Amino acid sequence: MHAPAPNPAGAGGAIHGRRLLPLVIALFFAWGFCTVLVDVLIPKLKATFALGYAEAMLTQFCFFLAYFIVSIPAALLVSRIGYMRGIVLGLVVMAGGCLMFSPAASLGWYPAFLGALFVLAAGITVVQVAANPLAAGLGDPARAHSRLTLAQAFNSFGTMLGPLFGSALILAAGVAEPTPGMDEAALAAFRVEQASHVRLPYMIIAAVLVALAGLCWLLRRSPVPAVHAMRQGDYLRLLGIPRLSLGALSIFLYVGAEVAVGSALVNYLIMVGATTSEHAAGNLIAVYWGLAMVGRFIGSWVLRFVPAGLVLAACALGAATLGLLAATVLEGTPAAVAILSIGLFNSVMFPTIFTLSIDGLGEDTAGGSGLLCLAIVGGAIVPLLMGLAADRFGLAPALLVPVACYACIAAYGLLVRAGVLAGRPQVAAARAGS
Repeated sequence: MHAPAPNPAGAGGAIHGRRLLPLVIALFFAWGFCTVLVDVLIPKLKATFALGYAEAMLTQFCFFLAYFIVSIPAALLVSRIGYMRGIVLGLVVMAGGCLMFSPAASLGWYPAFLGALFVLAAGITVVQVAANPLAAGLGDPARAHSRLTLAQAFNSFGTMLGPLFGSALILAAGVAEPTPGMDEAALAAFRVEQASHVRLPYMIIAAVLVALAGLCWLLRRSPVPAVHAMRQGDYLRLLGIPRLSLGALSIFLYVGAEVAVGSALVNYLIMVGATTSEHAAGNLIAVYWGLAMVGRFIGSWVLRFVPAGLVLAACALGAATLGLLAATVLEGTPAAVAILSIGLFNSVMFPTIFTLSIDGLGEDTAGGSGLLCLAIVGGAIVPLLMGLAADRFGLAPALLVPVACYACIAAYGLLVRAGVLAGRPQVAAARAGS
Protein backbone atom coordinates (compact mmCIF):
# COMPACT_ATOMS: atom_id res chain seq x y z
CA MET A 1 0.00 0.00 0.00
CA HIS A 2 1.21 3.52 -0.76
CA ALA A 3 0.30 5.76 2.14
CA PRO A 4 0.43 9.54 1.92
CA ALA A 5 3.92 10.94 2.21
CA PRO A 6 4.92 12.26 5.65
CA ASN A 7 5.12 15.96 6.23
CA PRO A 8 8.56 17.29 5.37
CA ALA A 9 9.88 17.25 8.90
CA GLY A 10 13.11 15.38 8.29
CA ALA A 11 14.16 11.95 9.43
CA GLY A 12 13.76 12.83 13.08
CA GLY A 13 10.23 14.03 12.45
CA ALA A 14 9.36 10.83 10.66
CA ILE A 15 10.69 8.76 13.55
CA HIS A 16 8.69 10.89 16.00
CA GLY A 17 5.62 10.37 13.83
CA ARG A 18 6.04 6.60 14.05
CA ARG A 19 6.17 6.96 17.83
CA LEU A 20 2.54 8.05 17.63
CA LEU A 21 1.60 4.48 16.73
CA PRO A 22 1.14 3.38 20.40
CA LEU A 23 -1.26 6.29 20.93
CA VAL A 24 -3.15 5.41 17.75
CA ILE A 25 -3.33 1.80 18.94
CA ALA A 26 -4.84 3.06 22.22
CA LEU A 27 -7.55 4.76 20.17
CA PHE A 28 -8.33 1.46 18.42
CA PHE A 29 -8.68 -0.13 21.86
CA ALA A 30 -10.98 2.66 23.07
CA TRP A 31 -13.48 2.58 20.24
CA GLY A 32 -13.54 -1.23 20.23
CA PHE A 33 -14.32 -1.17 23.95
CA CYS A 34 -17.17 1.32 23.41
CA THR A 35 -18.61 -0.41 20.36
CA VAL A 36 -18.90 -3.87 21.87
CA LEU A 37 -20.79 -2.62 24.92
CA VAL A 38 -23.83 -2.44 22.65
CA ASP A 39 -23.84 -6.27 22.61
CA VAL A 40 -24.23 -6.20 26.40
CA LEU A 41 -26.82 -3.43 26.28
CA ILE A 42 -29.11 -5.35 23.92
CA PRO A 43 -30.34 -8.08 26.34
CA LYS A 44 -30.69 -5.49 29.12
CA LEU A 45 -32.73 -3.04 27.05
CA LYS A 46 -34.66 -5.85 25.34
CA ALA A 47 -35.93 -7.07 28.72
CA THR A 48 -36.36 -3.65 30.36
CA PHE A 49 -38.50 -2.28 27.52
CA ALA A 50 -40.09 -5.65 26.52
CA LEU A 51 -38.74 -5.45 22.95
CA GLY A 52 -38.80 -7.94 20.06
CA TYR A 53 -35.57 -8.91 18.29
CA ALA A 54 -36.07 -6.36 15.53
CA GLU A 55 -36.86 -3.58 18.02
CA ALA A 56 -33.81 -4.50 20.12
CA MET A 57 -31.61 -4.36 17.02
CA LEU A 58 -32.55 -0.68 16.66
CA THR A 59 -29.66 -0.14 19.09
CA GLN A 60 -27.24 -1.37 16.45
CA PHE A 61 -29.21 0.41 13.73
CA CYS A 62 -28.91 3.82 15.43
CA PHE A 63 -25.28 3.19 16.40
CA PHE A 64 -24.09 2.25 12.93
CA LEU A 65 -26.39 4.68 11.14
CA ALA A 66 -23.99 7.34 12.43
CA TYR A 67 -21.29 5.94 10.14
CA PHE A 68 -23.51 6.50 7.11
CA ILE A 69 -24.44 10.05 8.09
CA VAL A 70 -21.14 11.23 9.56
CA SER A 71 -18.38 9.49 7.55
CA ILE A 72 -18.26 11.79 4.51
CA PRO A 73 -18.52 15.02 6.56
CA ALA A 74 -15.87 13.57 8.89
CA ALA A 75 -13.53 12.81 5.97
CA LEU A 76 -14.02 16.32 4.58
CA LEU A 77 -13.31 17.77 8.02
CA VAL A 78 -10.24 15.60 8.67
CA SER A 79 -8.86 16.49 5.23
CA ARG A 80 -8.91 20.14 6.33
CA ILE A 81 -7.94 20.08 10.00
CA GLY A 82 -5.61 17.05 9.91
CA TYR A 83 -5.56 13.66 11.55
CA MET A 84 -4.70 14.66 15.13
CA ARG A 85 -7.20 17.49 15.49
CA GLY A 86 -9.84 15.26 13.92
CA ILE A 87 -9.10 12.59 16.52
CA VAL A 88 -9.43 15.12 19.35
CA LEU A 89 -12.82 16.25 18.04
CA GLY A 90 -14.00 12.67 17.70
CA LEU A 91 -12.98 11.78 21.25
CA VAL A 92 -14.81 14.80 22.67
CA VAL A 93 -17.99 13.83 20.79
CA MET A 94 -17.61 10.24 22.04
CA ALA A 95 -17.38 11.49 25.63
CA GLY A 96 -20.50 13.59 25.08
CA GLY A 97 -22.39 10.53 23.87
CA CYS A 98 -21.34 8.58 26.97
CA LEU A 99 -22.54 11.39 29.23
CA MET A 100 -25.95 11.27 27.52
CA PHE A 101 -26.56 7.81 29.00
CA SER A 102 -27.10 9.40 32.41
CA PRO A 103 -30.21 11.43 31.48
CA ALA A 104 -31.41 8.50 29.33
CA ALA A 105 -31.28 6.25 32.40
CA SER A 106 -33.02 8.88 34.55
CA LEU A 107 -35.81 9.12 31.98
CA GLY A 108 -36.11 5.36 31.49
CA TRP A 109 -36.92 6.08 27.85
CA TYR A 110 -35.68 3.80 25.07
CA PRO A 111 -35.35 6.50 22.34
CA ALA A 112 -33.03 8.47 24.65
CA PHE A 113 -30.65 5.50 24.72
CA LEU A 114 -30.80 5.32 20.93
CA GLY A 115 -29.88 9.01 20.73
CA ALA A 116 -26.92 8.55 23.09
CA LEU A 117 -25.69 5.61 21.01
CA PHE A 118 -25.93 7.69 17.83
CA VAL A 119 -23.83 10.52 19.29
CA LEU A 120 -21.26 8.07 20.68
CA ALA A 121 -20.99 6.40 17.29
CA ALA A 122 -20.69 9.76 15.52
CA GLY A 123 -17.57 10.46 17.58
CA ILE A 124 -16.19 6.99 16.90
CA THR A 125 -16.74 7.59 13.18
CA VAL A 126 -14.62 10.75 13.23
CA VAL A 127 -11.87 8.95 15.15
CA GLN A 128 -11.93 5.99 12.74
CA VAL A 129 -11.80 8.16 9.62
CA ALA A 130 -8.60 9.71 10.97
CA ALA A 131 -7.00 6.80 12.82
CA ASN A 132 -7.26 4.01 10.20
CA PRO A 133 -5.21 5.77 7.47
CA LEU A 134 -2.94 7.25 10.15
CA ALA A 135 -2.08 3.79 11.47
CA ALA A 136 -1.47 2.57 7.92
CA GLY A 137 0.76 5.56 7.12
CA LEU A 138 2.99 5.64 10.23
CA GLY A 139 5.85 3.50 8.95
CA ASP A 140 7.00 1.36 6.05
CA PRO A 141 4.27 1.34 3.35
CA ALA A 142 5.11 -2.27 2.51
CA ARG A 143 3.94 -3.31 5.98
CA ALA A 144 0.70 -1.33 6.06
CA HIS A 145 -1.49 -4.51 6.01
CA SER A 146 0.46 -5.93 8.94
CA ARG A 147 0.54 -2.65 10.89
CA LEU A 148 -3.19 -1.97 10.58
CA THR A 149 -3.95 -5.59 11.50
CA LEU A 150 -1.80 -5.17 14.62
CA ALA A 151 -3.70 -2.00 15.54
CA GLN A 152 -6.96 -3.87 14.95
CA ALA A 153 -5.70 -6.60 17.30
CA PHE A 154 -5.73 -4.05 20.10
CA ASN A 155 -9.18 -3.00 18.93
CA SER A 156 -10.16 -6.62 19.51
CA PHE A 157 -8.49 -6.50 22.93
CA GLY A 158 -10.93 -3.70 23.73
CA THR A 159 -13.83 -5.71 22.36
CA MET A 160 -12.74 -8.66 24.52
CA LEU A 161 -12.56 -6.65 27.75
CA GLY A 162 -15.65 -4.57 27.02
CA PRO A 163 -18.17 -7.41 27.51
CA LEU A 164 -16.54 -8.40 30.82
CA PHE A 165 -16.74 -4.78 32.00
CA GLY A 166 -20.30 -4.36 30.74
CA SER A 167 -21.47 -7.73 32.01
CA ALA A 168 -20.14 -7.00 35.50
CA LEU A 169 -21.75 -3.56 35.71
CA ILE A 170 -24.87 -3.99 33.55
CA LEU A 171 -25.88 -7.68 33.54
CA ALA A 172 -24.61 -8.86 36.95
CA ALA A 173 -27.77 -7.55 38.65
CA GLY A 174 -29.84 -9.71 36.32
CA VAL A 175 -32.15 -9.08 33.39
CA ALA A 176 -35.75 -8.48 34.45
CA GLU A 177 -38.86 -7.94 32.35
CA PRO A 178 -41.80 -5.82 33.52
CA THR A 179 -44.61 -7.74 35.18
CA PRO A 180 -47.71 -7.98 32.98
CA GLY A 181 -50.47 -5.61 34.08
CA MET A 182 -48.18 -2.97 35.64
CA ASP A 183 -49.76 0.47 35.75
CA GLU A 184 -48.01 3.38 34.02
CA ALA A 185 -46.35 4.73 37.18
CA ALA A 186 -45.02 1.34 38.27
CA LEU A 187 -43.79 0.57 34.75
CA ALA A 188 -41.96 3.92 34.54
CA ALA A 189 -40.33 3.33 37.94
CA PHE A 190 -39.30 -0.20 36.90
CA ARG A 191 -37.67 1.06 33.71
CA VAL A 192 -35.77 3.82 35.51
CA GLU A 193 -34.50 1.36 38.12
CA GLN A 194 -33.35 -1.18 35.53
CA ALA A 195 -31.84 1.49 33.27
CA SER A 196 -29.82 2.93 36.16
CA HIS A 197 -27.38 0.00 35.82
CA VAL A 198 -26.24 1.48 32.51
CA ARG A 199 -25.18 4.87 33.93
CA LEU A 200 -21.92 4.09 35.79
CA PRO A 201 -19.97 2.26 33.04
CA TYR A 202 -20.53 5.08 30.57
CA MET A 203 -19.52 7.74 33.08
CA ILE A 204 -16.22 5.90 33.60
CA ILE A 205 -15.66 5.64 29.85
CA ALA A 206 -16.38 9.36 29.36
CA ALA A 207 -13.65 10.28 31.84
CA VAL A 208 -11.09 8.09 30.05
CA LEU A 209 -12.03 9.55 26.66
CA VAL A 210 -11.58 13.11 27.91
CA ALA A 211 -8.09 12.18 29.17
CA LEU A 212 -7.23 10.64 25.78
CA ALA A 213 -8.48 13.77 24.00
CA GLY A 214 -6.21 15.92 26.18
CA LEU A 215 -3.19 13.77 25.34
CA CYS A 216 -3.94 13.91 21.62
CA TRP A 217 -4.32 17.69 21.80
CA LEU A 218 -0.88 18.01 23.38
CA LEU A 219 0.57 15.94 20.49
CA ARG A 220 -1.43 17.62 17.74
CA ARG A 221 1.67 19.20 16.13
CA SER A 222 3.52 15.87 15.79
CA PRO A 223 4.63 15.05 12.21
CA VAL A 224 2.09 12.76 10.55
CA PRO A 225 1.30 11.76 6.95
CA ALA A 226 -0.06 14.65 4.89
CA VAL A 227 -3.79 14.87 4.17
CA HIS A 228 -5.13 15.99 0.80
CA ALA A 229 -8.12 18.35 1.02
CA MET A 230 -11.20 16.60 -0.35
CA ARG A 231 -14.20 18.04 -2.19
CA GLN A 232 -17.67 16.50 -2.46
CA GLY A 233 -17.14 15.66 -6.14
CA ASP A 234 -14.02 13.65 -5.34
CA TYR A 235 -16.13 10.88 -3.86
CA LEU A 236 -17.88 10.17 -7.15
CA ARG A 237 -14.47 9.81 -8.77
CA LEU A 238 -13.29 7.47 -6.02
CA LEU A 239 -16.42 5.33 -6.32
CA GLY A 240 -15.40 4.70 -9.91
CA ILE A 241 -12.42 2.67 -8.68
CA PRO A 242 -13.71 -0.94 -8.57
CA ARG A 243 -11.24 -2.09 -5.93
CA LEU A 244 -12.34 0.70 -3.58
CA SER A 245 -16.07 0.51 -4.28
CA LEU A 246 -16.20 -3.30 -3.94
CA GLY A 247 -14.00 -2.97 -0.86
CA ALA A 248 -16.59 -0.60 0.62
CA LEU A 249 -19.29 -3.18 -0.11
CA SER A 250 -17.16 -5.81 1.63
CA ILE A 251 -16.74 -3.56 4.67
CA PHE A 252 -20.54 -3.10 4.70
CA LEU A 253 -21.08 -6.85 4.68
CA TYR A 254 -18.28 -7.66 7.12
CA VAL A 255 -19.28 -5.17 9.81
CA GLY A 256 -22.91 -6.15 9.39
CA ALA A 257 -22.14 -9.84 9.80
CA GLU A 258 -19.77 -9.35 12.73
CA VAL A 259 -22.23 -7.13 14.59
CA ALA A 260 -25.22 -9.35 13.80
CA VAL A 261 -23.49 -12.42 15.23
CA GLY A 262 -22.21 -10.53 18.29
CA SER A 263 -25.64 -9.04 18.96
CA ALA A 264 -27.32 -12.46 18.88
CA LEU A 265 -24.80 -14.26 21.07
CA VAL A 266 -26.49 -13.93 24.47
CA ASN A 267 -29.89 -15.06 23.20
CA TYR A 268 -28.40 -17.76 20.93
CA LEU A 269 -26.23 -19.31 23.66
CA ILE A 270 -29.23 -19.54 25.98
CA MET A 271 -31.46 -20.88 23.19
CA VAL A 272 -29.10 -23.77 22.29
CA GLY A 273 -28.62 -24.68 25.96
CA ALA A 274 -24.97 -23.67 26.27
CA THR A 275 -25.85 -21.63 29.39
CA THR A 276 -28.95 -20.53 31.27
CA SER A 277 -27.65 -17.22 32.62
CA GLU A 278 -27.56 -13.90 30.76
CA HIS A 279 -24.56 -12.89 32.88
CA ALA A 280 -22.61 -16.01 31.90
CA ALA A 281 -23.63 -15.60 28.27
CA GLY A 282 -22.52 -11.96 28.41
CA ASN A 283 -19.12 -13.09 29.63
CA LEU A 284 -18.88 -15.54 26.74
CA ILE A 285 -19.11 -12.60 24.32
CA ALA A 286 -15.54 -11.90 25.47
CA VAL A 287 -14.52 -15.24 23.94
CA TYR A 288 -15.94 -14.21 20.56
CA TRP A 289 -14.01 -10.94 20.57
CA GLY A 290 -10.97 -12.46 22.29
CA LEU A 291 -10.57 -14.96 19.47
CA ALA A 292 -10.69 -12.04 17.04
CA MET A 293 -7.85 -10.45 19.00
CA VAL A 294 -5.77 -13.64 18.90
CA GLY A 295 -6.43 -13.99 15.18
CA ARG A 296 -5.30 -10.43 14.51
CA PHE A 297 -2.01 -10.89 16.34
CA ILE A 298 -1.44 -14.06 14.31
CA GLY A 299 -2.67 -12.35 11.16
CA SER A 300 -0.31 -9.39 11.53
CA TRP A 301 2.53 -11.93 11.21
CA VAL A 302 0.92 -14.15 8.53
CA LEU A 303 0.19 -11.15 6.30
CA ARG A 304 3.92 -10.51 5.99
CA PHE A 305 4.26 -13.73 4.00
CA VAL A 306 0.85 -14.69 2.54
CA PRO A 307 -1.04 -12.55 -0.02
CA ALA A 308 -3.70 -10.48 1.72
CA GLY A 309 -6.48 -11.42 -0.74
CA LEU A 310 -5.89 -15.12 -0.12
CA VAL A 311 -5.93 -14.68 3.68
CA LEU A 312 -9.17 -12.70 3.43
CA ALA A 313 -10.90 -15.34 1.29
CA ALA A 314 -9.83 -18.19 3.57
CA CYS A 315 -11.05 -16.45 6.71
CA ALA A 316 -14.38 -15.46 5.14
CA LEU A 317 -15.02 -19.02 3.98
CA GLY A 318 -14.17 -20.32 7.46
CA ALA A 319 -16.63 -17.91 9.10
CA ALA A 320 -19.35 -18.82 6.59
CA THR A 321 -18.89 -22.53 7.28
CA LEU A 322 -19.13 -22.10 11.06
CA GLY A 323 -22.18 -19.87 10.73
CA LEU A 324 -23.88 -22.40 8.49
CA LEU A 325 -23.26 -25.19 11.01
CA ALA A 326 -24.54 -23.05 13.91
CA ALA A 327 -27.65 -22.16 11.89
CA THR A 328 -28.60 -25.66 10.81
CA VAL A 329 -27.27 -28.75 12.58
CA LEU A 330 -25.54 -27.91 15.88
CA GLU A 331 -26.95 -27.67 19.41
CA GLY A 332 -25.52 -27.24 22.90
CA THR A 333 -21.79 -26.89 23.41
CA PRO A 334 -20.83 -27.64 19.77
CA ALA A 335 -23.15 -24.85 18.63
CA ALA A 336 -21.57 -22.47 21.16
CA VAL A 337 -18.07 -23.42 20.03
CA ALA A 338 -18.98 -22.87 16.38
CA ILE A 339 -20.60 -19.46 16.77
CA LEU A 340 -17.92 -18.17 19.15
CA SER A 341 -15.17 -19.43 16.82
CA ILE A 342 -16.47 -17.14 14.08
CA GLY A 343 -14.59 -14.44 15.99
CA LEU A 344 -11.26 -16.08 15.10
CA PHE A 345 -12.06 -15.96 11.40
CA ASN A 346 -13.40 -12.40 11.66
CA SER A 347 -10.00 -11.33 12.91
CA VAL A 348 -8.18 -10.05 9.84
CA MET A 349 -11.16 -9.19 7.67
CA PHE A 350 -11.67 -5.51 8.46
CA PRO A 351 -8.01 -4.39 8.37
CA THR A 352 -7.29 -6.52 5.30
CA ILE A 353 -10.30 -5.23 3.35
CA PHE A 354 -9.44 -1.68 4.43
CA THR A 355 -5.80 -1.76 3.30
CA LEU A 356 -6.61 -3.64 0.09
CA SER A 357 -9.23 -1.02 -0.73
CA ILE A 358 -7.02 2.06 -0.22
CA ASP A 359 -3.96 0.51 -1.87
CA GLY A 360 -2.37 3.12 -4.13
CA LEU A 361 -4.76 5.99 -3.31
CA GLY A 362 -1.92 8.24 -2.15
CA GLU A 363 -3.24 11.74 -1.47
CA ASP A 364 -6.81 10.43 -1.75
CA THR A 365 -6.33 8.08 1.20
CA ALA A 366 -8.40 10.23 3.59
CA GLY A 367 -11.26 10.30 1.07
CA GLY A 368 -11.07 6.54 0.57
CA SER A 369 -11.08 6.09 4.34
CA GLY A 370 -14.23 8.19 4.53
CA LEU A 371 -15.99 5.99 1.99
CA LEU A 372 -14.94 2.83 3.79
CA CYS A 373 -16.07 4.20 7.15
CA LEU A 374 -19.39 5.16 5.55
CA ALA A 375 -19.78 1.50 4.61
CA ILE A 376 -19.64 0.56 8.30
CA VAL A 377 -23.36 1.40 8.20
CA GLY A 378 -23.66 -2.31 7.40
CA GLY A 379 -23.63 -2.70 11.17
CA ALA A 380 -27.03 -0.97 11.16
CA ILE A 381 -28.63 -2.76 8.22
CA VAL A 382 -27.54 -6.41 8.46
CA PRO A 383 -28.38 -6.90 12.19
CA LEU A 384 -31.81 -5.34 11.58
CA LEU A 385 -32.39 -7.76 8.68
CA MET A 386 -31.26 -10.62 10.89
CA GLY A 387 -33.60 -9.43 13.65
CA LEU A 388 -36.55 -9.39 11.24
CA ALA A 389 -35.58 -12.89 10.06
CA ALA A 390 -35.29 -14.08 13.67
CA ASP A 391 -38.77 -12.78 14.54
CA ARG A 392 -40.22 -14.62 11.54
CA PHE A 393 -38.16 -17.83 11.22
CA GLY A 394 -36.28 -18.17 14.52
CA LEU A 395 -32.83 -17.05 15.70
CA ALA A 396 -30.83 -20.01 14.36
CA PRO A 397 -32.10 -19.80 10.75
CA ALA A 398 -31.52 -16.04 10.86
CA LEU A 399 -27.77 -16.74 11.07
CA LEU A 400 -27.92 -17.47 7.34
CA VAL A 401 -27.98 -13.69 6.82
CA PRO A 402 -24.36 -13.20 8.03
CA VAL A 403 -23.38 -16.47 6.29
CA ALA A 404 -24.34 -14.90 2.95
CA CYS A 405 -22.30 -11.80 3.83
CA TYR A 406 -19.18 -13.86 4.49
CA ALA A 407 -19.57 -15.67 1.16
CA CYS A 408 -19.54 -12.33 -0.71
CA ILE A 409 -16.43 -11.18 1.20
CA ALA A 410 -14.63 -14.37 0.18
CA ALA A 411 -15.40 -13.53 -3.44
CA TYR A 412 -13.81 -10.07 -3.03
CA GLY A 413 -10.65 -11.62 -1.60
CA LEU A 414 -10.40 -14.08 -4.48
CA LEU A 415 -10.93 -11.32 -7.07
CA VAL A 416 -8.13 -9.27 -5.56
CA ARG A 417 -5.86 -12.31 -5.36
CA ALA A 418 -6.56 -13.12 -9.02
CA GLY A 419 -5.54 -9.60 -10.03
CA VAL A 420 -8.98 -8.74 -11.40
CA LEU A 421 -9.19 -5.73 -9.06
CA ALA A 422 -5.73 -4.21 -9.38
CA GLY A 423 -5.32 -1.14 -7.19
CA ARG A 424 -2.85 1.33 -8.68
CA PRO A 425 -3.84 1.12 -12.38
CA GLN A 426 -7.48 1.89 -11.65
CA VAL A 427 -6.47 4.82 -9.48
CA ALA A 428 -4.29 6.21 -12.21
CA ALA A 429 -7.04 5.75 -14.78
CA ALA A 430 -9.60 7.38 -12.52
CA ARG A 431 -7.35 10.36 -12.01
CA ALA A 432 -6.65 10.63 -15.69
CA GLY A 433 -10.35 10.81 -16.40
CA SER A 434 -11.14 13.29 -13.64
